[in-house]
Amino acid sequence: MTPFGMKVRELRKTRKITLKKMAEELGVSSAYFSALEHGHRGKPGSGLVQQICGYFDLIWDDAEELRRLAQLSHPRVVIDTSGLSPEATELANTLAVKIQDLDEETIDWVLAEIRGRHAPLSGPTH
Repeated sequence: MTPFGMKVRELRKTRKITLKKMAEELGVSSAYFSALEHGHRGKPGSGLVQQICGYFDLIWDDAEELRRLAQLSHPRVVIDTSGLSPEATELANTLAVKIQDLDEETIDWVLAEIRGRHAPLSGPTH
């Protein structure tokens, strides 16, 4: 499941809305929406994210958080380290190889370290 999918599921459950009903009302198939939530599809487009914000009446910080999570929810990430240090390339490759073996505590620690040293990630700008 992606961060975006987890948040949308949380919003649906809180409001007791089924995936099928929400997908229907947004004009997408329930299969697509399920795949999106579970990370079997790429990150959602900005138009769909905007529709979901409207569907749940999200404003300000809540809408911005959902947009941020959508940017961070692509299940197949490509990291371009060209022009970066050898250590950056090693980090990217080590993470690619080892991420499946990391427990949740370690993942939380790595994320906290990165978040603590840098401004919140907003995703690619291109």
